[in-house]
Amino acid sequence: MSRAFRRLGHEVISFKWFHYFTDASQQASFLSGLLKRIQNKFVVGKVIDQINQDLMTLALTQQPDAIFIYRGTHITAVTLRAIRQQLPRCVLVGYNNDDPFSPTQPRYLWRHFMAAIPDYDLMLAYRHANLLEFVRAGARRVELLRSWYVPDRSHPVTLTPAEQGKFGTDVVFIGHYEPDQRMDHLEAIVAKGHQLRLFGPTKYWAKPLVRSALLQHLAPTSMVWREDYNRALCGARIALCFFSKLNRDTYTRRCFEIPATRTLMLSEYSEDLASLYLEGVEADFFRSREEMLAKIDYYIKKPDKASQVAEAGYRKVMRAGHDIDSRAAMLMNWIKEEIGKHHA
Repeated sequence: MSRAFRRLGHEVISFKWFHYFTDASQQASFLSGLLKRIQNKFVVGKVIDQINQDLMTLALTQQPDAIFIYRGTHITAVTLRAIRQQLPRCVLVGYNNDDPFSPTQPRYLWRHFMAAIPDYDLMLAYRHANLLEFVRAGARRVELLRSWYVPDRSHPVTLTPAEQGKFGTDVVFIGHYEPDQRMDHLEAIVAKGHQLRLFGPTKYWAKPLVRSALLQHLAPTSMVWREDYNRALCGARIALCFFSKLNRDTYTRRCFEIPATRTLMLSEYSEDLASLYLEGVEADFFRSREEMLAKIDYYIKKPDKASQVAEAGYRKVMRAGHDIDSRAAMLMNWIKEEIGKHHA
């Protein structure tokens, strides 16, 4: 997002807090590292105080027109109010792609974020379900900002023979494990004789895969990043998409990244996603395990049709403004509107 803002001609000053919880010193004690991890997990302690103090100091020094806080679990309402008092014309923007209102989310992680909602000038919702929830939580203004794809990371590539051996497959799923229908669906794909590749966090997939006679051969899973993530999508005839029930998702970032690679997306159905792609024309959807299997069989047997749908999906995602720069431009227009209010 910061790169996109710069491409649009804006000056960007970055402030990151992940390094507050790491210690490069070899002399750092185990206890010190443990205390930092506890503070990071439960969002409490001296490190959290330091992050907020440093953010406020940076804001007062640089005096930006806007502060965009991405996943502000560690930023307190007190800090935002102090910034507003000192910089009354600075626009405060909050964004988060997880669902802070989901009953499955731990309250301790989100308590600062939730308390600060009324102190942002603009809250950006990732999903439709959060729009009204932000309003009810006291948000001054709420807009829907969907996720995006990054063109220099998600794009069609031709794999080398070595890469094809590593990533080539009938079906791929890249994502985390959740205790929903995805294990059942993945097992059904293998049972039907289709080649399946699975990429995702090792620690979350380890136990489910060990318990599955059909999927044990896929363990251990591994993450794929940047070029390898792109190759993993490009190497598949079909890329699956499941929605996070923990986040009440009706679409995901992969709903833009998969078509951007000119790979056929076969996704769990939602009305929201069906409003973005024509079913069976620009992407395809399934509402049950049986429908998923039938469509996989169909596209494997009809590669020309699979290529046709993948190409149409690629053209749609290219022209519909789902890229990062288009999203950043939309956000900047909202920020400019808020700046205008502050200067009125």
